[in-house]
Amino acid sequence: MSPITAHRAVAIGFAAFLPIILFCIISCATVSRHEFSEPAAGWQTKSGQIMYRTPNTTLIGEALARFSKAGDFDLTISKGPGITLLSLRQDATFAEVRGAFAGKGWSGPVAQAPPQLRGWLGLRDLFLHAPDQQTLRYAAGKETFVFRF
Repeated sequence: MSPITAHRAVAIGFAAFLPIILFCIISCATVSRHEFSEPAAGWQTKSGQIMYRTPNTTLIGEALARFSKAGDFDLTISKGPGITLLSLRQDATFAEVRGAFAGKGWSGPVAQAPPQLRGWLGLRDLFLHAPDQQTLRYAAGKETFVFRF
């Protein structure tokens, strides 16, 4: 095979895969990302401590919760300045969980959340229904959450 024929064969092979490559790039770029509302003046903010327990884990850390009357929720759990263990953003239908305590993290419709995150995702309703409580307790399966503000 001559060098020109070899180059032509490579070009034809590349041209066959080009639509597949473009589809992958375009579909990654066009996947819609959920946009959460940013905390604003009308949001309530609570700062305090959390004690989180499972049969194998106990975590005590700092908690910063922000939530709106519209149902938007933002929770950050940290251990000292600059060490975010968990960051949760949630509205009525969608959630995003990030941080060291969340493993690889997750985002998607709340109804499709992995079982290990469902307790965390139940906190939104707790905060929305008891906005003035100084102590909040919540149990989900074998998980227990206690907040003190």
